[in-house]
Amino acid sequence: MTLSDAELDRYARHIVLREIGGGGQARLKASHVLLIGAGGIGSPAIQYLAAAGIGRITVVDDDTVALSNLQRQTLYGGEDVGDAKLTAAARAVARLNPGVRFEGIRERIGADNAADLLGAARPDVVLDGSDNFATRLAVADATHRLHIPLVSAAVAEFEGQLGVFRGWEADKPCYRCFVGQDPERAEVSCSEQGVLGALTGVMGSLAALEAIRACAPFGEDSAGKLLLVDALALRFRTLSLPKDPGCSSCD
Repeated sequence: MTLSDAELDRYARHIVLREIGGGGQARLKASHVLLIGAGGIGSPAIQYLAAAGIGRITVVDDDTVALSNLQRQTLYGGEDVGDAKLTAAARAVARLNPGVRFEGIRERIGADNAADLLGAARPDVVLDGSDNFATRLAVADATHRLHIPLVSAAVAEFEGQLGVFRGWEADKPCYRCFVGQDPERAEVSCSEQGVLGALTGVMGSLAALEAIRACAPFGEDSAGKLLLVDALALRFRTLSLPKDPGCSSCD
């Protein structure tokens, strides 16, 4: 896939990077990233993926923009309140980079439809920024079954976490290696728990970085590592995630 003169100018700061170059930028243009959720994580991720020149962005979300979203979901403004997030996101992406193909799937993804939905879309990488554990498990199981790299990001109050999962590979853990086969997780919404708005920007941007790395590899492979962010202490830690030898998902 070739780059036009306008694209060479637009992406010049990528192209001059030795680790990306023109070939890497062409790979980004040919890539398809699917995001689960257009909220706190998805909002900045969509912006940076579009700006980076990802050729096709698909977003799965069934929500509308609420006034309380605007504290952290910077893809939207006051004029978007009441609109479907997918509609507002499509407008924002068209404004940011008209060369990006944006597709919205206004559907709630879960265990009953995740495999079919992702199998039909066949993205190069899935970025999961969903706000509930049941959805994260459903997406993780589907991406594992379909051998699609998963970038999973989450934020709660002042803490964030980010991981990249390719559990079908012999030396890489899957998401269930990390959380277990039947974890008990109390579901708490942002309205009940609260979340630092700027931290979602940090985690969404890092998730976009990992999706870009999955499409046009550079630097060290992040699969098998977990990044933990503590905004109260301004501390970043990286842990190694071993493959669970007893994980039934990896059998």
